[in-house]
Amino acid sequence: MIITSLLDTDLYKFSMMQVVLHHFPAAQVEYRYKCRTPNIDLRPYLDEIRAEVHSLCQLRFTTDELNYLKSLRFIKSDFVDFLELFHMPERCISIEPDGHSGEIAINVKGPWLHTILFEIPVLAIVNEVYFRNTQRSPQWEEGRERLQSKMKLVIDDPALADFRVAEYGTRRRFSGAWHEEVVTTMKAQMGQHFAGTSNVLLAKRHGVLPLGTMGHEYLQACQALGPRLRDSQVYALEVWAKEYRGDLGIALSDVYGMNAFLRDFDMYFCKLFDGARHDSGDPFVWGEHMIRHYEQNRCDPRTKTLVFSDSLTIPRAIELATRFAGRCRVSFGIGTNLTNDLGHEPLQIVMKMVRCNGQPVAKVSDAPEKTMCDDPAYLAYLRQVFELPPA
Repeated sequence: MIITSLLDTDLYKFSMMQVVLHHFPAAQVEYRYKCRTPNIDLRPYLDEIRAEVHSLCQLRFTTDELNYLKSLRFIKSDFVDFLELFHMPERCISIEPDGHSGEIAINVKGPWLHTILFEIPVLAIVNEVYFRNTQRSPQWEEGRERLQSKMKLVIDDPALADFRVAEYGTRRRFSGAWHEEVVTTMKAQMGQHFAGTSNVLLAKRHGVLPLGTMGHEYLQACQALGPRLRDSQVYALEVWAKEYRGDLGIALSDVYGMNAFLRDFDMYFCKLFDGARHDSGDPFVWGEHMIRHYEQNRCDPRTKTLVFSDSLTIPRAIELATRFAGRCRVSFGIGTNLTNDLGHEPLQIVMKMVRCNGQPVAKVSDAPEKTMCDDPAYLAYLRQVFELPPA
């Protein structure tokens, strides 16, 4: 089995899932898989992927795992009680050949509360099945040398004493074993420079900090769950604040693009949230905009954290740390470049929410290739409502 524990996922899935339990328990959603890497044919591995997903759906949380979740300060006891009964419903996921694209189609449809945990382990399964079939003699030593060279850039530079990086690479990892080696190596050699991991199982197993707050699907779902579309971003942030009362205070900024985010992220939210996360567009431009926005809203940006997590590498993170040193707090989450850098091209695969309560939802990114919606009319309407430029 590729996935042997339901904790083998990113922390923000649990933080969002708790909000769903308490505020949107009846919401119905649909997710769709997409491979952005051209000319990838996964159809020969369809049965293998299905078998791994079947095994995933047999898993339950153990008492030890539930006790670990309960030890996290923001996880509430009734949520842990719910997880004690939880399993992934196999009836809600379909994995079929796609006759149009020549690839595979993975769809998840059902109650949000019961389907939210599918995304990360399913993507990890697709990756590992693909690479163990196409890279039968992995270049482990090359991967280790690459990892050492990245860490050395930070460890050997005294000017980077405050530099901290987290590992965010569960969904696109080469394999679970390599993922664990990356985390243990970074913990052992980077010391205070290693902030933690988004992966809850590895955080528990190796005594490091689990990291994460909200993902795109949360703000997307609020397009259908809030009072009206124009207020959906404000509504999502207000519900989040109501649930966590100041904890998990990093807001995601790129569901409607930077300009739309700043229009809604007013003085109240500037003061209420600890910072914001960048996940598309030019990170230097984004950081400058955020600092200026905080200043205009009477917030000292030096007290706020800017989290960078879009296709990062260590050299790029160092450039960002240098640019914003002394001007704000910065943190970095690096995924694929840590957990799938062994000398071959990683897959660019995603699984995004496309509908909530029967209505289309969309992410309109500052990076056009990241925009995802299956209803062109709705996407055009959303652009108009949020005063976004046409595609």
